[in-house]
Amino acid sequence: MTDATFEDGREVPVNLGALDGEDLQVLSALVQDAVFPVTEMRWLAKERRFAVLVNRFRWEDQPAAEARGRSVERVQSLLVVDHVLGVASQGVDRRDTGLVCSLMSVTFDGSDDEGGFVHLTLAGDGGLRLRVEALEVSLKDVTRPYGAPSGHTPTHPE
Repeated sequence: MTDATFEDGREVPVNLGALDGEDLQVLSALVQDAVFPVTEMRWLAKERRFAVLVNRFRWEDQPAAEARGRSVERVQSLLVVDHVLGVASQGVDRRDTGLVCSLMSVTFDGSDDEGGFVHLTLAGDGGLRLRVEALEVSLKDVTRPYGAPSGHTPTHPE
């Protein structure tokens, strides 16, 4: 008998939540290099919710894709932040409907009890800062994976 491998596992859509900084690091790693048109961001003030529909690079599948010689994939996912009291942006022109953003990280500055700020750092000099009463972020895949249009794994200069 041999140990099970990752490849033996059943592939399922991502559906994760983050309630503390440690959880958020995992979620942030999964959304690194996600791209989205600026038109796919919504702040629902009455519901105290910020949501963005992203085209997420499937980092969790990348090693298996390369090992099997198949194309790397993306999937559409909903990134949702709850308990949002305010939203501020820098370097993001919401009127530019052709603008495509690339998400680099999601971080939290504050305390789990007292709230703080969720930061969505974008490639370039852009970013979003969400003032939250409490940290609650979710990520849910909402479509089937599809071949990444570029066919390549994102890279970052060191």
